[in-house]
Amino acid sequence: MANSNNKKSPFNFYWIYIAIIIAAIAINYMYTATPKASVKLQTFYSLADSNFVENVELVNRSRVDFKLTKEGVEFIQANKDKFKVINESLEKEQRLNPGGSPEFQIVIPDASNFVANVEKINEKNKAAGKTPIDVKPVEEVDYLRSIINFLLPIIVLVLIWIFVMRRVSGGSGGGPGGQIFNIGKSRAQVYEKGRSTNVTFNDVAGLHGAKEEIQEIVDFLKNPSKYTELGAKIPKGALLVGPPGTGKTLLAKAVAGEAKVPFFSLSGSDFVEMFVGVGASRVRDLFKQAKEKAPAIIFIDEIDAIGRARGKHNGFNSNDERENTLNQLLTEMDGFGTNSGIIILAATNRADVLDSALMRAGRFDRQIYVDMPDLNERKEIFLVHLKPLKLEENLDIDFLSKQTPGFSGADIANLCNEAALIAARKQKTHVSKQDFLDAVDRIIGGLEKKDKIITKDEKKAIAFHEAGHATTSWLLQYAHPLVKVTIVPRGRSLGAAWYLPEERQITTTEQLLDDMCSALGGRAAEQLIFGKISTGALSDLEKVTKQAYAMVSMYGLNNRIGNISYYDSQGRDAFTKPYSEDTARAIDEEVSKMIEEQYQRALAILSENKDKLTLLANKLLEKEVIFKEDLEEIFGKRQWEVSNDTIENLTNTQPPNYEGNLPHNVENQDPSDSFSNTEIL
Repeated sequence: MANSNNKKSPFNFYWIYIAIIIAAIAINYMYTATPKASVKLQTFYSLADSNFVENVELVNRSRVDFKLTKEGVEFIQANKDKFKVINESLEKEQRLNPGGSPEFQIVIPDASNFVANVEKINEKNKAAGKTPIDVKPVEEVDYLRSIINFLLPIIVLVLIWIFVMRRVSGGSGGGPGGQIFNIGKSRAQVYEKGRSTNVTFNDVAGLHGAKEEIQEIVDFLKNPSKYTELGAKIPKGALLVGPPGTGKTLLAKAVAGEAKVPFFSLSGSDFVEMFVGVGASRVRDLFKQAKEKAPAIIFIDEIDAIGRARGKHNGFNSNDERENTLNQLLTEMDGFGTNSGIIILAATNRADVLDSALMRAGRFDRQIYVDMPDLNERKEIFLVHLKPLKLEENLDIDFLSKQTPGFSGADIANLCNEAALIAARKQKTHVSKQDFLDAVDRIIGGLEKKDKIITKDEKKAIAFHEAGHATTSWLLQYAHPLVKVTIVPRGRSLGAAWYLPEERQITTTEQLLDDMCSALGGRAAEQLIFGKISTGALSDLEKVTKQAYAMVSMYGLNNRIGNISYYDSQGRDAFTKPYSEDTARAIDEEVSKMIEEQYQRALAILSENKDKLTLLANKLLEKEVIFKEDLEEIFGKRQWEVSNDTIENLTNTQPPNYEGNLPHNVENQDPSDSFSNTEIL
């Protein structure tokens, strides 16, 4: 209760605007509370000629104020129609002040001419024995109006300046970073005192190892004595590393939702600004706030924005301001000062580019790798994302998990949403198994384009190309199992073959060679049937070339080059080759030789099964989409069916394989659509 009583509401700058508006209304009311009726100059001369005016004042030689005599009032009342405006003022004054006389005013263009005319009237009245009119000159000074006229432009300019500065600073309030003078303040979002992200560890499916370590970090801050009694020190930081979409930021959200300590969340780009020294200032302010609220957790998402290695490629990529920010971060994390009670979490998918000083123990004591989910983890993720969907009865979630190898948590969430959209588009009341399969096709292959204009010869070439892929993969021992083949244009592809990769952790030479041969089966079928080849194998050739170079120069799977790997995991040799020209020539020769051998192998396999290839292509032309069962009718069951026992407890490293037959016109197309089947061990 003490905190609530002492809590002061923050000052709202808009109260100043309200005060100015009220003051303007009050001033306007003050000046219009006792208005003077304006009359025409000729009317005044007419009344003065009859000696009906008195108390005539010449104000600032620009205005004349006067009142009517008693005889003048009676005269006006007797001639209401002729003096309508004056009579209305008289009646109003009588209601408000019985017996009084209102004051009238005249705006005169020339004071000298007015005085001369009044003198003429006085001479006439004097000759008639009437009292002359006395015109008193008056100098009237409106101090309040003068002050307002002086200050109002200044106030308007100040308000415009404040408005512009608040816009430039990107804020709308008086908090940190809200105004230009607070640009060096931290922009972190703070979750404390009951405020959370509404995400808990129960919402994070899979990621058992990573979740266990993150939960332990939260427990460090909640129950520090449990660990310090044994002499242990609380870790200072943990770095979440993994491919995009695997749940790194989601884990951080769960920490913010579960932790009972202040949680500071911001992105690496929040430290970057065009002004010199702002990044380092924001780092200092961030840790200052965290120290005041310790124990606390700081989470920096995409830390590679400021944590890149210093001093690399200075002539091309130098950025002193970014390095100053990183230096300040290194000092705050583990410098001469102490940051007791503060734990730093960070996430990145580019750990290879981070500075080694940032990665050392004492700053990030733990590196938690958040990998792609395996079969069992994908099932758990599906269970989370299927909760809000209206599903058909007895939907096989195990089947969905097996059909999505290589999918990240974000991919699975997108798949579930896409399936629901497809079901709604088809006017269904429930999301069915087929909707999920269509969603997989949509995500991997792109949007189906049945109205794409394709000639008869092109369609035949595409059918034999895809049939070549299907035939070689079916007849090779280590090729991935085929799911379906289609010649319906999808995305930028004119045809496609879907495979279901085995979830294996390592890949042998034989498996890679069979995969290459299967990829070259499409072009080999074109050569065999038509005696000519086309540009439709672009994605196949790109995949095979990358795979062959990886086998020779990275994995050491070539006898001539030997057990040597030129793979640079840190990216230090971006501008130089780590081998000689002779070795480069040897690598090129071995790659070309390997690809040509597999191409000839594919030709031989298709030549031996030409009749079955033709039968499969004709069936594909007839149905446009064929499945595994159709191949079993033509070729029989595969001799090498992989047992389920061989892939138990193995984590997935293989993304879904999509063999696309790109259109003939490939000048403006990105050839990187196909998925790679190589792994970094």
